[in-house]
Amino acid sequence: MKNSLKTHDCRFDIQGEGFVELRDLLRERRGFLLRMLENPNLFEHDTFTDLLWAVFHLTEELIYRKDLRRLSDIDSGHLSADIERAYKLIILEWLDYMKHLSENYPYMFSLAVRINPFKPDASPEIL
Repeated sequence: MKNSLKTHDCRFDIQGEGFVELRDLLRERRGFLLRMLENPNLFEHDTFTDLLWAVFHLTEELIYRKDLRRLSDIDSGHLSADIERAYKLIILEWLDYMKHLSENYPYMFSLAVRINPFKPDASPEIL
């Protein structure tokens, strides 16, 4: 799955208001993200640190734009590439987490599989 993801072309077509909503979401959670970055235990996990830096970079890029509703196509493409980078890193971390749960905490893995964020009809209920 990881190898497939590394070559997968995941494109985001976000425009004006979508950039504004993402900026506001990331700005609201900036303190939490900063505390994670300051945690020496998390800093040892290079891939997670890379993810945090990618999200911080994206946040800064979004915050510094004067008007996210009026971006050039080139600038919009640049921001989309930053989003794609962070998204791929998030998925890779999620896959590592799922592997960790499956090997060490099968009961937690069971729930995580049922509430899979990539499955639109996911449900915690066992049918």
